Amino acid sequence: MARRRGGPAAASATAVASPAVVGTVAVMALVYYSTLFVFLDHWLGLGTPAGAAHAAAVSLAVAACFFAFVCAAAADPGSVPASFAPDAEAAQGQGLKSRYCDKCCMFKPPRSHHCKDHHCVWINNCVGYGNYKAFIICVLNATIGSLYSFVIFLCDLLLKEHEFHILSVKMVYILAGVLLFFLSLTIGSLLCWHIYLLCHNMTTIEYREAVRAKWLAKKSGQKYRHRFDLGPRKNIQMILGPNILCWLCPTATGHLKDGTEFQITNN
Repeated sequence: MARRRGGPAAASATAVASPAVVGTVAVMALVYYSTLFVFLDHWLGLGTPAGAAHAAAVSLAVAACFFAFVCAAAADPGSVPASFAPDAEAAQGQGLKSRYCDKCCMFKPPRSHHCKDHHCVWINNCVGYGNYKAFIICVLNATIGSLYSFVIFLCDLLLKEHEFHILSVKMVYILAGVLLFFLSLTIGSLLCWHIYLLCHNMTTIEYREAVRAKWLAKKSGQKYRHRFDLGPRKNIQMILGPNILCWLCPTATGHLKDGTEFQITNN
């Protein structure tokens, strides 16, 4: 959970005004336009059944990505309730320590951190318990859209004739190829990383802490397991929800609680 000041309205206004957010949306629009009206139209033609089917699929992926992007950028990632007070006995029983934040002058739950520790420049918002589902769905759809666009680009490049003797045509295909390859590689890698974290019920900070904990456990002849790792199925359901039909809906977050208490493993 991220600790933040201000409400969702303030976060939304700040996110929209961010140059990084505007740049991200501009890249989405550029990739969408070039995929449909340059590469796909030249390869199959948008008026053909196959071209129309591909155009619909690309449009669906981009629309789903943009919707999840807006949800992740505008949503409140979560904050510590004003009435929160640590349960010393419960915390000790879970092997946790109550933490007092000198900056906020209040106790904070075991898994909470300040916004700066979870800030994502591309959505101009911190990624926390409240908007992590929307964030990971956005990354998933962005990966699908980037790979789909890259495949259409390659099909057009390899299966059709081009006037590459014209410098402008050559530059368009070179720049588009570099951009689509870079997007597919980086966003795909980000998706794989967050799938790993999701399946192990870890934050990025907890992963770094787990690396040292594993080393210390191995050094002392013990086996380490992350205390919040309940198994892949329960870990995924904790973020995406118990209903698999709602997993890809970024606004289906009724299963989320206040983020101050989490179930721990018995091992």
